[in-house]
Amino acid sequence: MFRLAAPAFALFLIAASPGTATVEVDISGLRNMRGQIHVCITQNPAYFPDCRKDPRAIRQSAPATTRELRFTGVAPGRYAVTLFHDENTNHRLDTAVGIPREGFGFSRNPKIRFGAPKFDAVSIELAPAFTRTAVHMQYLL
Repeated sequence: MFRLAAPAFALFLIAASPGTATVEVDISGLRNMRGQIHVCITQNPAYFPDCRKDPRAIRQSAPATTRELRFTGVAPGRYAVTLFHDENTNHRLDTAVGIPREGFGFSRNPKIRFGAPKFDAVSIELAPAFTRTAVHMQYLL
């Protein structure tokens, strides 16, 4: 009897699991096609906007000719997406007197005034299935 119940229980657990999400990030507004685009997706506001030290962050880099990045197998939940255009391919966002010299962008495309936006201003909800977000790059210098 236990042999029959175990497979049925396993199917129940699979059906009851929350599933995973796929998120597609559409990128626009790049001023040139030099260098790379670095993307970081985090659920933790403490690691936003620089989520390099977040051990659970999802990261991807691609040539600056890329206009769409896809992330699969992401746990559903609330995330913030940060991008920067690393034009000189030194793997960091270059600044001059604290002002970014390279392009950057966030999910929900907030207007940037002084400093980075708050996590809540850029966070998006990833439901099980598919989510698309568009990020328009911004350049201050």
